[in-house]
Amino acid sequence: MTEKESDIDSEATGESADKRAPPTIAITGAAGYIGSRVVVEFQEAHPDWELIAIDNGYRAQVDAIGDVEIEHVDIRNRNRLEDALAGADVVCHLAAVSGVDDCEENQDLAYEVNVTGTNNVAWFCRKTGAALAFPFSMAVLGDPEEFPITADQPRDPLNWYGRTKLLGERSIETFADGAFPAHLFLKSNLYGEHVVYGTEVGKPTVINFFVNRALAGETLTVYEPGTQARNFVHVKDVARAYVRSAERLVEQLASGETGTETYEIASDEDMSVMEVAEIIQGVTAEERGLNVDVELIENPRSGETMTEQFEVDISATTTRLAWEPEHSVLYSSQKMVKNKD
Repeated sequence: MTEKESDIDSEATGESADKRAPPTIAITGAAGYIGSRVVVEFQEAHPDWELIAIDNGYRAQVDAIGDVEIEHVDIRNRNRLEDALAGADVVCHLAAVSGVDDCEENQDLAYEVNVTGTNNVAWFCRKTGAALAFPFSMAVLGDPEEFPITADQPRDPLNWYGRTKLLGERSIETFADGAFPAHLFLKSNLYGEHVVYGTEVGKPTVINFFVNRALAGETLTVYEPGTQARNFVHVKDVARAYVRSAERLVEQLASGETGTETYEIASDEDMSVMEVAEIIQGVTAEERGLNVDVELIENPRSGETMTEQFEVDISATTTRLAWEPEHSVLYSSQKMVKNKD
């Protein structure tokens, strides 16, 4: 047994949690949109915790985060991955090919990263007993059958992105059984930008995309019918959820728990894509004096959820992780429009 394993087991033998050594947290995809924010949130919440940050550079946005260097590691290379993760107590597995269009255009890569790479991470956790946090996206549900949405609803993905994330979810459930604790995040649509040590980090999610087009004076194009709804949650809120998750996973390791828990990571803001466009249109006019049009265009996506409501029940997450969203679409949009050059 290693010194770190001995420290984690100390609570089971009656020693105070305060005597345990600070845990080591590994973040895959640490140079990306969400991963870089997760590292910052850990640094701020637990400056004494040791962080391992890895990324293969695919769409990376930062090279280092404060004093945390990001090691170039591809999760598809299992031996290299296991060497990099050695000593981790908790792995926040964020490396992925994300988004419907990206996965559709790069299906082989999406399979290799989202399925094979996730299997590699989960196998590491099974061999070492490290805990795991993993997001599998609302895309696994397809068109939800009832509202509010919960994580126990049937899976029926409509696109390749959702199918690869579903395979990742199932493999973690299998690997975690009797071996390590894992948290699975049913995560809604992200938005917002953030600054990592002076570097602005963003991604062309729908709200961010609308803001950038509006500031350029370009028409906001909404795919027909426009009434399709989404739930929107800010990237900073999602990053805080990983910190809460890791805190709970460390305690679950100490008590010897194994298996998966699933959490809904979302907000109370579910609105149509047209409503979002009109919010950005109004904010841009108010803050910058720019008048932009909103136009419905033909929808090029065949595998897209088309429901007209998207309420998500986050009560279990609020209760068990002591987490709730803090940002709103309106306020965050105002801030983005006001602060962008």
